[in-house]
Amino acid sequence: MGKQGIDGIDYEETGEGPTIVLVPGSCSTGAAWRPVMAALNGRFRCVTTSLLGYGATAERRSANDASIWHEADIVEAVIRRAAGPVHLIGHSFGGLAALAVALRGRVALESLTIAEAPAANLLRECREHRHYRAFRDMTDAYVDAFCGGDPAAIATMIDFYGGDGTFAAWPPRVRAYALETTPVNILDWASVYGFRLPPSALAGVDVPVLVLRGGNSHPAVQRANELLSIHIPGASLVTVDGAAHFLISTHAEAVAAAIARHVIQAERVRERAATFEADERYQYAVCD
Repeated sequence: MGKQGIDGIDYEETGEGPTIVLVPGSCSTGAAWRPVMAALNGRFRCVTTSLLGYGATAERRSANDASIWHEADIVEAVIRRAAGPVHLIGHSFGGLAALAVALRGRVALESLTIAEAPAANLLRECREHRHYRAFRDMTDAYVDAFCGGDPAAIATMIDFYGGDGTFAAWPPRVRAYALETTPVNILDWASVYGFRLPPSALAGVDVPVLVLRGGNSHPAVQRANELLSIHIPGASLVTVDGAAHFLISTHAEAVAAAIARHVIQAERVRERAATFEADERYQYAVCD
């Protein structure tokens, strides 16, 4: 695996083939994708990064400006460094950041995969008030506990996603990193709630989209991702049976298989379009 740095932004790549850019979620780095990358078995050129405040990616947000567009800036820089046709894949908060990149349209994407994105504001826009409230009640309790002096408050958020006992079952070093980066994660949630997601905006996504969710995920997360698949034109929804939020580690084989199918299909569509365009140019040249 080669590190090819961008100033203040994690960047690593390995392998050959179509380029996939893998964006992790909160409290993690690009290393979170290693189980999926191993399951892909060298079929793709894999580029990984870390979001703001994680790994070697410098924080650019503040309590007064936690816009998700700062995250989009990071991902776009990675895509430009990767160069060429890129398939963008994001998990959890990384999935929301990847969606922001697709909506802004500053870099060309061949496809988009969103896994378990916390699209809370889409729930609110679609009047799914019970599910939206589940997100808000969890984050309000978590942030209040941390600000009140509970250093392990982030366990509330982790267990919301993975089920009771998830945080306690994590390896000590993983728990320690989550505790260390709790202030960054609180900024992540400010980014989530500041990101407006009306269905009309999602209608502007014009690349092939795959939405992944876990069959055992929190109902609010499942519904949010289902709504993404409904309101993004042509998006497909895949539910990974038996998986919860952290499916990229617990169900890496299934996630890798779904990603590979989606990327290969998008590549075939691109190749057919390029062949058609070349044929059209040839026909015009003959006519001239």
